[in-house]
Amino acid sequence: MDLGNQTSVSEFLLLGFSQDPEDQLMLFALFLSMYLVTVLGNLLIILAVSCDSHLHTPMYFFLSSLSLADICFTSTTVPKILVNIQVQSNTISYAGCIAQMYFFMVFGGMDTFLLTVMAYDRYVAICHPLSYPAIMNPHLCGLLVLVSWLLSLSYSLIQSLLMLRLSFCTSWVIQHFYCELAQVLTLACSDTHVNYILLYMVTGLLGCVPFSGILFSYTQIVSSILRIPSTDGKHKAFSTCGSHLSVVSLFYGTGLGVYLSSNASSSSWRGMVASAMYTVVTPMLNPFIYCLRNRDFKRTLERLLGKTRYAQ
Repeated sequence: MDLGNQTSVSEFLLLGFSQDPEDQLMLFALFLSMYLVTVLGNLLIILAVSCDSHLHTPMYFFLSSLSLADICFTSTTVPKILVNIQVQSNTISYAGCIAQMYFFMVFGGMDTFLLTVMAYDRYVAICHPLSYPAIMNPHLCGLLVLVSWLLSLSYSLIQSLLMLRLSFCTSWVIQHFYCELAQVLTLACSDTHVNYILLYMVTGLLGCVPFSGILFSYTQIVSSILRIPSTDGKHKAFSTCGSHLSVVSLFYGTGLGVYLSSNASSSSWRGMVASAMYTVVTPMLNPFIYCLRNRDFKRTLERLLGKTRYAQ
């Protein structure tokens, strides 16, 4: 390759959903409202878990960690979208693009690991209820979250460092609303084989291994529930993992939609909509799923809102 034709890139251009000025106001209002709902809803979960001692259990500890990861996950993309619409510029600096990819991978990986850990927690609670307090002790819970952070941070750092070695020629246009790793790799004019190998390996591992763990956990859970003689007992056992199963279905369903869309047409508007579902809509819906389906949360929120009204 002729290195003399290579130039260093200072910024990228994010095409986004639409360049039509008439659509910008609608997009700004839509993303701003979804972002506010996501942040406030997940902060409410964190506040409820922190304030109510009845929620100081492994399940709610993992849920508050998931809520924190969801806030950060959405914050890696939506604020930049809002700023670009406000200043009427779709550019993002090279350093900003690398940073966005890094944190996107960190918090996306955290979501995957935490959902797997939560499935294991439900498996122990339903299949081994007598041993649950001893197995899911605070030390193990903290260790599981710590390992999830270390794995996410390590992979994201390695992939980001590999991105820094790439050079870009003349095409700096990213046909997406954020710096999506696969899209940026297509713009590089240097060798990207190592980047793609790592991308496919980790995508396979993050997709297959955690999902297999979740699938195994729920296979055992369903088997245990079916052995419960009473109908009320079955309903009570399943209700403890119904919210998590809904979130898993939403997370992996939208993630699969992103994968299929990117395979079909990486630059299509449909692919960006699927990515928006994965990165924005899913974190926004998680608080509703847990709050509406969980009686403990409803009681805690009623107490918190009651105290707020009394204080006023």
